[in-house]
Formats: sequence, C-alpha cells, structure tokens
Amino acid sequence: MGNDVNLNALRPLSGDTARTRTDAKLQATAEEFEAVFLAQVLRGLSTGLEDSGPLAGNDGDPFADMLQQEYAKLISKSGGIGLADAVLKEMLKMQEHEG
Repeated sequence: MGNDVNLNALRPLSGDTARTRTDAKLQATAEEFEAVFLAQVLRGLSTGLEDSGPLAGNDGDPFADMLQQEYAKLISKSGGIGLADAVLKEMLKMQEHEG
C-alpha cells in the first residue's frame, strides 16, 4: 500500500538545523510584524484622500484594505523600512537570554 514514512522526520534535529529553522521562523515573524505595521501606516496615510488611486480613502471598501495589506507585505519582503531587522535583533537577544 502507500505507507511511505519519512524516517528522517523522526530523527532529532542537529543544533545547526534547529537553529536555522528557528532563525527562519523569527525572520518570517519579524517581516510579518513589519507588514502589519506598514498596513496600519498606509491606512492612516489614505485617510482623507480623494477617491482616486490605489491608496485613496475608500472607507468600507474591503478590496482597498486588502490592496493596502498586499502593498505592505511587498514593501516588507523587499527590504521594508528596517523595522523587521530591529525586531529580529531584539527577538534574538531575548532568545539568547532565555537559553
């Protein structure tokens, strides 16, 4: 039958592999935090704008809100404003103090 089991998944991770996975998760979390922050900034910037352009103040328009969130994710993924780096650095410091 189709009982393929990946035994490598059952082995404990080496220190380097575990650290790499943790660092990747921390990086993703920091970028996500920056994206949420940027979405809030974009939302604030669009308040009071006329109804023209992608960042216009379309109150109640869920597609405008989704577009702003996607813009924020793209900004964060492409280097952002440096917030993700600062958040990551602080998370790594906290992790060192715990371990």
